[in-house]
Amino acid sequence: MIGTIIGLLIGLVLGVIRTIPHPDKGFKRYALKGLHLLTTIYIEFFRGTPMIVQAMVIYYGSAIAFGWDMNRIFAAIFIVSINTGAYITEIVRGGILSIDKGQYEGAEAIGMSHFQTMRIVIMPQVWRNILPATGNEFVINIKDTSVLNVISVTELFFQTKTVSGINFDYFGPFTVACILYLIMTFSVTRILRFLEKKLDGPTHYDLVGGNQNQVITLDKEVQS
Repeated sequence: MIGTIIGLLIGLVLGVIRTIPHPDKGFKRYALKGLHLLTTIYIEFFRGTPMIVQAMVIYYGSAIAFGWDMNRIFAAIFIVSINTGAYITEIVRGGILSIDKGQYEGAEAIGMSHFQTMRIVIMPQVWRNILPATGNEFVINIKDTSVLNVISVTELFFQTKTVSGINFDYFGPFTVACILYLIMTFSVTRILRFLEKKLDGPTHYDLVGGNQNQVITLDKEVQS
């Protein structure tokens, strides 16, 4: 979960950076182009390779190449974070690009900077748009943490495999593991559904008229 949250922050920052319009000329143009190239390489690499291979390369490869004795828990959080960040970056970028360009133009017309436009106008809408896809990424990560047993991280799958080997019983422990995974993923999806409803706001609105009776009548008409 920690790795997923860190990955969400990474993806949010990179997703916003990838949508910054490039100036026509000057140092800023080339700096943004270089940053865009680096983020593209990062995204393509971590989206195009399995997490289990990334875990092997980062944990064992760093030890062989650089002699680093990396802590397993730190390695696991790092792997999940950078893997999640690559996916969330594209989710955020897609959410930003889905906003009508007229809103950018309207914000610019009243004197807002790009930062103000993103913070006040665009991002509140983006949060709602990307919530389902972000929630799906949370659920995937809960299940994909099982691949981290290749670097001996004692997560649920690793513990289940250990208990099964000791007792020579695979059906019981892995059935319990399935139930626990289901409880975790179901809990996350319910929380996200709740957040979606909160962000959607009320299902109906009162239309304020000249007197109280008119308010009630209009409200009933809206509900019907």
